[in-house]
Amino acid sequence: MSTEPEPGLAPEHMGPRYTEDDPIMITVDGQDFRVRERAERPVAYDFDWLSGPHDYGFTSSGSAMTLPEMEEAVRNFLRDIDPATGYLQE
Repeated sequence: MSTEPEPGLAPEHMGPRYTEDDPIMITVDGQDFRVRERAERPVAYDFDWLSGPHDYGFTSSGSAMTLPEMEEAVRNFLRDIDPATGYLQE
């Protein structure tokens, strides 16, 4: 069995990678988000809150994120949302 890496396959521990042209949909705590990776360095991810009361979201940048890290970023964002306004608390 060959131990050479196969082109196009990332090591499983790195998790999936996404681009602007290849967004993913995730649901965290009942809320739907579209996640797009920007083609820039350092890497940046745009999280669009699809099930929220407004056209709203956030960006996270720095290093590549795994799916569990993306889910945690969404949970942190949702913790800071004011339930009365649907926007970040002041």
